[in-house]
Amino acid sequence: MSEKTYPSLEDVIGNTPLVRLQRVLGSDLASRGNVLLAKLEGNNPAGSVKDRPAISMIRRAEERGEIKPGDTLIEATSGNTGIALAMAAAMRGYRMLLIMPEDLSIERAQTMKAFGAELILTPRSGGMEYARDLAEQMQRDGKGRVLDQFGNEDNPRIHYETTGPEIWRDTGGEITHFVSAMGTTGTITGTSRFLKEQNAGIRIVGAQPAEGSRIPGIRKWPEAYMPRIYKPETVDELVLVSQSDAEEMARRLAREEGLFAGISAAGACWVALQLARTLENATIVFIVCDRGDRYLSTGVFPA
Repeated sequence: MSEKTYPSLEDVIGNTPLVRLQRVLGSDLASRGNVLLAKLEGNNPAGSVKDRPAISMIRRAEERGEIKPGDTLIEATSGNTGIALAMAAAMRGYRMLLIMPEDLSIERAQTMKAFGAELILTPRSGGMEYARDLAEQMQRDGKGRVLDQFGNEDNPRIHYETTGPEIWRDTGGEITHFVSAMGTTGTITGTSRFLKEQNAGIRIVGAQPAEGSRIPGIRKWPEAYMPRIYKPETVDELVLVSQSDAEEMARRLAREEGLFAGISAAGACWVALQLARTLENATIVFIVCDRGDRYLSTGVFPA
């Protein structure tokens, strides 16, 4: 009798579904031959696209001999990366210190703690910039190692190796446009590099917040804090999305498609719809970064 091999939790990160939206395009845009596809990254074990770089950064740092189980890892996070790193640290035996602005959703903080991570909350006024500065100071003080999602090439590398190839495979190479929210920029940078190698004509579009908008997961960084992994040449176009448009799209996706998505994912969908209004026979893929249940306490969804 042969021994059956079962996958570990790490083995099931990635290979997320790519699904066609049925109703939000409307008959007019659909009649032009446009197809709108959502890549459901909320199906990853810890619930977001950040599962991919989290396990990539830890595993490759281990391979290089930079860290070993039992060490303390530090990261500044707005939520999803922290949750993913908390999961990955639990899987591989690390102490995880996460630094997070105090105004982010309670669900995110509770989920990080559930995985055993320790949280340090920073003032809302300092934003992610202050959290990043504190993480670097803690590393200088010898309190642990910063993985640095903003400057670690193992972040976009995993999207080059997995997210891009999955999209290319699942569309049969028919993708014409790729849309992603821009925060850390690892997803759009790595995926773009792979897709452009397959077909330089694929348009890469980044969603950024309009002036005055606070959309979890979408950031427009000051120049001094621009993620070092970001390569501007990998993005063909930047489109601004307002907080109100992103939040309304999140509600529409749930009501009209049965797709319970986070606000940054909805922002990317809104951008994809704007593109569809100007196109014909386009295959537009956007990243659904996470699930909507991570935002219930924010009031975006009706009580």
